Amino acid sequence: MELSNLEARIIGCLLEKEITTPEQYPLSINSITLACNQKSSREPVMALSETEVQTIIDDLAKKRLISEQSGFGSRVVKYKHRFCNTEFSDLQLSSDQLAVIIVMLLRGPQTPGELKTRCNRLHAFETPQQVESTLQALASREEPLIVQLPREAGRRDNRYAQLFSDKQYLEQGTTSFDASVARTPSSSAADKQALAARVEQLETQVSELTQRLQELEQLLN
Repeated sequence: MELSNLEARIIGCLLEKEITTPEQYPLSINSITLACNQKSSREPVMALSETEVQTIIDDLAKKRLISEQSGFGSRVVKYKHRFCNTEFSDLQLSSDQLAVIIVMLLRGPQTPGELKTRCNRLHAFETPQQVESTLQALASREEPLIVQLPREAGRRDNRYAQLFSDKQYLEQGTTSFDASVARTPSSSAADKQALAARVEQLETQVSELTQRLQELEQLLN
């Protein structure tokens, strides 16, 4: 399955709204356009017209990734996705995996920390380790759905990109999950141990300096 950036935006919006506003799903052209052009939770921010959105929807319909659904007695045509977790799609994702893919479709490559925060309305990850486990599952599928990107200068964590529309990242990234790039419990414990040792060393130095200061004060008196 290969999507253009605009197709990814529309699919991402349909997936998101199906979860966050199920009472308004399926969506009309107007609703899809507004969702695509949201100024929050979208990177980059777009300014698509309804005509442009309709053209993209027609292309997605030809790929059988979107279908029409008109409500009883309604003249407004509405659309729903056939991207995943339907009887029309072989792609089946758990709720945590789906949340990660949606955020990547709407906002591009993300770090585990960004995903934990930005997936909140779609799926609540309680710990960073749960995010890492989900990323590992998506990367280790027979046909990987995400790729781990090299760590950028100034960033503590690697970013991850979905491979439906971001295949350009495939050459520079790896689908082999490298747990060493994340702050695992063991690395966190090692950091705490090192910090405790440093604090103990500083406390000893302060104690010695305090004692010397007291000795000097006694001599002066």
